[in-house]
Amino acid sequence: MTPTPYRSALIAGAGPGLGASLARVFSRDGGMQVLMAARQPERLQAACDEIGAHALRCDATDPADVAALFDQASQHFGAAPEVVVYNASRRVRGRFVDIDPAAMSNSVAVTAMGAFHVAQQAARPMLSRGKGAILFTGATAGVKGFAQSASFAMGKFALRGLAQSLARELGPHGIHVGHVIVDGLIRSSASPGAESAAEADTQLDPEAIAQTYLHLLSQHRSAWTWEVDVRPWSERF
Repeated sequence: MTPTPYRSALIAGAGPGLGASLARVFSRDGGMQVLMAARQPERLQAACDEIGAHALRCDATDPADVAALFDQASQHFGAAPEVVVYNASRRVRGRFVDIDPAAMSNSVAVTAMGAFHVAQQAARPMLSRGKGAILFTGATAGVKGFAQSASFAMGKFALRGLAQSLARELGPHGIHVGHVIVDGLIRSSASPGAESAAEADTQLDPEAIAQTYLHLLSQHRSAWTWEVDVRPWSERF
């Protein structure tokens, strides 16, 4: 794989699944310094210990919290992060007529407004530098709304719109914006059916997903991808 032109990465909304895999792959295969951020950074301790990274606390729905996160990241790296990934999301399941409006608002705030806050903080120094990458973790729900999943569809559709708009606005300034549609269940130790290799192969390996993010970061600017989807080989579509 072509080496990435980036040396530092901040993963916002990281967890022990895909977020931790992104940190491992960016550090191990991308040669980047990595910071992770989450509402519960203690859940990331194992990944931090494994790759020598650090985890910070941040509520992405709070603009002041996000601004403080980027100040801490800049102090840690010695400059603003060159790569920023927004990986957070929240959903409320249930019949549309029964959904609590406050829960709906919070779900969209995490999935979409949190992405706005993080991307805005990321883009400002990148514009001054004329270089950087902002990647968003999308989902099937961002292109196809499912029954009893209105909050997730609203948030992920908004996220995709944000990514597409930023790709067009920021790309000409040297900032690569990418949207990764994760079309399927991500494998984890808690995933049902993961006990056999045959069944686990119907789920997305988080390390393989992370390699797709790294591929985006290694692309030459004459052939940037703004959106890519990943799904299990056995997916019927």
